Amino acid sequence: MKRLIFSALASMVILATQAQPSVETERQYLSGHGADDMVQWDFRCTDGRNSGQWTKIGVPSCWELQGFGTYQYGMRFYGKATPEGIADEKGHYRTTFQLPEAWRGRQILLTFEAVFTDARVTINGRKAGSGLHQGGFTRFQFDVSDRVFFGKKANRLEVEVSKESADPQVNLAERRADYWNFGGIWRPVFIVAKPALNIQRIAIDAKADGRIRAEVNLNRAVPGSTVGVEIVDEGGKTIAHSNRFAVGSDHTLIDFMVSHPRLWNAEQPYRYTAVFSLRDSGGRLLHVERQKFGFRTIEYRHTYNGDAEDGVFINGKKVIFKGVNRHSFRPETGRTLSKAKNIEDVKLIKSMNMNAVRLSHYPADPEFLDACDSLGLYVECELPGWHWAHGTIVGSQLAEEMVTRDCNHPSIIFWSNGNEGGFNYDLEPVFHRFDLQQRVVLYPWANRNGFETKHYRSWGETAEYMRQKEIFMPTEFLHGLYDGGHGAGLKDYWHLMMSNPRCAGGFLWDLMDQGVVRTDMNGLVDCMGNFASDGIVGPHMEKEGSYYTIREIWCPVQISREGNRLKVANHYDFTSLKDCRFTYQYVAMPRYGESATKVLAQGSLPSPDINPHGEGYITLPQQPEGTLLVTVCNPQGEEIYTWRFAEEFIADKPVVAQQLQPHETDTTTTVAVGGRHYTFSKKNGCLQSVTVANRIISFANGPRFVAAKRSDRSDDGFYNHDDKEAFKKKTDYITYADQGTFDGFSWNDSTLVATYRHGSLSQVEWTFMADGSVRLTAHWYFNGVVDLLGITFDYPEQQVKGKRWVGNGPYRVWQNRLDGPQYGYWTTAYNDPIPGETFEYPEFKGYFSTVNWMQLETKEGVIGIRQPNAYVGIYQPRDGRDHLLYTLPETGVSLLRAIPAVRNKVNTTDLNGPSAQPYWAEGSDSITAILSFE
Repeated sequence: MKRLIFSALASMVILATQAQPSVETERQYLSGHGADDMVQWDFRCTDGRNSGQWTKIGVPSCWELQGFGTYQYGMRFYGKATPEGIADEKGHYRTTFQLPEAWRGRQILLTFEAVFTDARVTINGRKAGSGLHQGGFTRFQFDVSDRVFFGKKANRLEVEVSKESADPQVNLAERRADYWNFGGIWRPVFIVAKPALNIQRIAIDAKADGRIRAEVNLNRAVPGSTVGVEIVDEGGKTIAHSNRFAVGSDHTLIDFMVSHPRLWNAEQPYRYTAVFSLRDSGGRLLHVERQKFGFRTIEYRHTYNGDAEDGVFINGKKVIFKGVNRHSFRPETGRTLSKAKNIEDVKLIKSMNMNAVRLSHYPADPEFLDACDSLGLYVECELPGWHWAHGTIVGSQLAEEMVTRDCNHPSIIFWSNGNEGGFNYDLEPVFHRFDLQQRVVLYPWANRNGFETKHYRSWGETAEYMRQKEIFMPTEFLHGLYDGGHGAGLKDYWHLMMSNPRCAGGFLWDLMDQGVVRTDMNGLVDCMGNFASDGIVGPHMEKEGSYYTIREIWCPVQISREGNRLKVANHYDFTSLKDCRFTYQYVAMPRYGESATKVLAQGSLPSPDINPHGEGYITLPQQPEGTLLVTVCNPQGEEIYTWRFAEEFIADKPVVAQQLQPHETDTTTTVAVGGRHYTFSKKNGCLQSVTVANRIISFANGPRFVAAKRSDRSDDGFYNHDDKEAFKKKTDYITYADQGTFDGFSWNDSTLVATYRHGSLSQVEWTFMADGSVRLTAHWYFNGVVDLLGITFDYPEQQVKGKRWVGNGPYRVWQNRLDGPQYGYWTTAYNDPIPGETFEYPEFKGYFSTVNWMQLETKEGVIGIRQPNAYVGIYQPRDGRDHLLYTLPETGVSLLRAIPAVRNKVNTTDLNGPSAQPYWAEGSDSITAILSFE
């Protein structure tokens, strides 16, 4: 009998527990979480591809990528609110879902993370909330508590999505822009269920001194209620709790201290969870809401306001922002991403030793911001818009939606109210109304609120802008295009910017080429010409040369070698180098024609106790001969950079051939040596061909002297104001004609000497070696201001298969982008990518530095270059089809004293700093290399 009573009581307890309504916030997804787990909904598109009939579509998605509607790029209709020919299809969505019976009596919020662009929503045949949301990039919710069924009865959700907004100002702000315009429910849809009386919204301000304030708003007034909060660390331990704070009407402000919290910064990102509890007047628990946050203090200091110095300070430390602009984008899914892809982007940014990101030109997925919080990036979070502003009514709603969703992310340091003149200043109070932390509101491109953010200034203009009293922080600079911009000029800009105490850093434009898969064009990846080809990486994150340049220049541990010591500079803001790990290797690089590298010695180096912004030294162990590699890992164990210091190669000393017997004809001189036959023209003194074992290697027509300048320059190197067509020539290059004539051959022992008169090239010496190689020395006399200078040979490009070399690589260099490529042994197969269309990296063609030796592998044999005292040019870099960067002279296989700089999308080469200036050639010079043929 006792057992029966006990069992009955236990059952009653269980039933009572089950009947107890949940006090937690719960979520049920009606769509997938992102691009990787879309859920099929019924769908009908009104126009374009696959329109006019009901079918299925994955949600969330951009419908163009799912085979519907019409692809459209915003710039094609720039400045026109309702232009003729615009893609204005609508998408009709419907789905059914069930809600748990246990949710009856709770507040039910139908939530859309983002929809392009107008969304009309009905649920069970009734309008949801206002029924309409305008604006494509922010989260919006409708309270549908009185419109839904619970238990087994299904709910019917219908959404009409208009790609074009009925509000012309929304179209101007969000869709007439330099990016792809998609349509669809492109971020997730879900139901949020809360207790009937609940915490509606929380805004936290947690300072570095441990003071935490939180503004807590309820969904309705609860007389006599209180709110308290517990602080839980990442290990799940409660470290602090507040007193109970009385709610006045429907809100309260919590204010208390936490002792010695761990602080958040991008180098040491640590988060806590605040657990808020709402209780009624009798102490009954009504609702529990959890919110992650970080303790950190942001200060924007200005000497004109009486501060001791200028800058942005996090937890009392001045921070320099090394940032990039980032769109939410993938070629196969458009703007629809997933948690994994958002994390992938954060890791990509951090891998370049960046510490900041600007969300251009709209707020990112919550998962991206969570990754910035947890992995460590500073964020500028932007109200949607490009060159036009939202109207005040719609704009106020969008600003509220953005700030209320994102205000508790510790990574967010700045808000921005539009972009490049698309500013509605009436919206600024909305930011402050909902942001308890009162973060500064930036106006990218403008000078306002203590920040000069001007975009795309030249090097000299940048210096001028930094003379102003405001903090200088360009929110876009060094505009990328194809292989230009980004790293090209960054070293000059960064040196200039860091020399001014009012500079807080800046944000490069931009992270990734926005090449979209055209499902209407057989899967073509379309960057819309030069419009969307601005990335540091390609559409599928293919690393371009600038990736490595940025990674080196912005590395927080800078190392140079001074004999048997390493000079180490700590550019971290918070991290001591004693917490980093240093290792070394001495490596023997392959000698000419070989491929094996050999580790001669390796080990760990002591981690120097160097504080942020300090310098110190590490003594190297006894050094063998070889290239020194020093690898630095951050406190998380991730490699941030490997510095390489090239060994001093012992120069090969081939034996000079003896008793040569050249074969002479009326038109040629042929030298047979070491199984090779070198044939020279008596007409121009050039090498005509090389024969190896009866195989002709078509390496010929050189050396020819080559000197070229940008076509818009005068002969003095400045912009040619006398040429009315100069502006149109700014990406073309013109060669100087060599006026000289060949004056004949002569012999000096085993050296064939070609002499020239009255021109630039004066003498060429060919010293033949017993092994069949030849040492070439070309002398010239030239005065002039040039962008390219040296000697060149012809070789048919279609015969080339690949190259391998010891030198800096595997990426090419430009005069204003020498950093990044590292000394080592490299191999690349021939490729000829068209910028903005094909994304094969590293590019085969271009200019290569610090080459010890290189072999061109061809269908005819192997062409070798050893110990050149010059850059090695392998043909010339290819520009995009529109030739917006350069049209360089054809230089075949060349040895160059001067190589061109590369411009960016906005500024010509010489506007990008000292290293981009033309080369002033003065008088006599020469180039030497050993050529081999096999």
